[in-house]
Amino acid sequence: MTATLRLLGMGWWLQMKTRSRDPFDGILNIIYPLIFATTVFMMFREGGDESALITAAVGASVMGVWSAVATSAAGSLQNERRQGTLELLVAAPAPFPLLVVPMTLAMATLGLYSLVATLLWGRIVFQIPISIDQPLVFAAAAIATAAGISLMGFLLAVTAVRYRAAWALGTALEFPIWIVCGFLIPVATLPEWVQPISWILPPTWGVAAIQDAAFGGTPWVNIAICLGLSAVYGVIGALLAGRLVNAARTHATLALT
Repeated sequence: MTATLRLLGMGWWLQMKTRSRDPFDGILNIIYPLIFATTVFMMFREGGDESALITAAVGASVMGVWSAVATSAAGSLQNERRQGTLELLVAAPAPFPLLVVPMTLAMATLGLYSLVATLLWGRIVFQIPISIDQPLVFAAAAIATAAGISLMGFLLAVTAVRYRAAWALGTALEFPIWIVCGFLIPVATLPEWVQPISWILPPTWGVAAIQDAAFGGTPWVNIAICLGLSAVYGVIGALLAGRLVNAARTHATLALT
């Protein structure tokens, strides 16, 4: 167990260092969440409902975490393929999933900046009365949500081993997840046939936990459900990774660009 955690930690640190070297990506990571936040704040401010505006502000802060993972999860493995290092990852003695999870964890960590920046942007620039009643509980909910989103992103990422255009899957899911998981509108207002889909997605419970923590509620049940579903997605991703790696070897498509 200790060796696994150490491997995950080293992989996460390496991914963070790698991504911090590109100034263009760094600028995008700073500006991109603020553009989305500004759009959301202006839309909901026109409605005149302060409680809905605050709820949207909290939801918009999680949008950045999901977007960071969804748009980059499969792309990270595709970049490894282009650079000729994907074969080295697959051939490494460590289990392949333990080499991929740090990629999505790093993106989720960068996404936490989006969460904090969005809330501060709304408070300072748009004068939205956002107050966190339980800062420590809020931080726990945010970390649990980021962990859940990273494992969901891991499931998306491993598809890039077999399918070269898998990066498009995360991009295609980016906006639907915003709606289905209740980032901007309550899940209860969605059509009844959509709500069961919402309930099986970790971000739904993560957003609910963050909103509970922000408004003085008790988020622990939502945090537990978020982490439980995330573990399920992680197991499915690990099993899928094994099958896709074997299929890529069988069809000799691992190194194709």
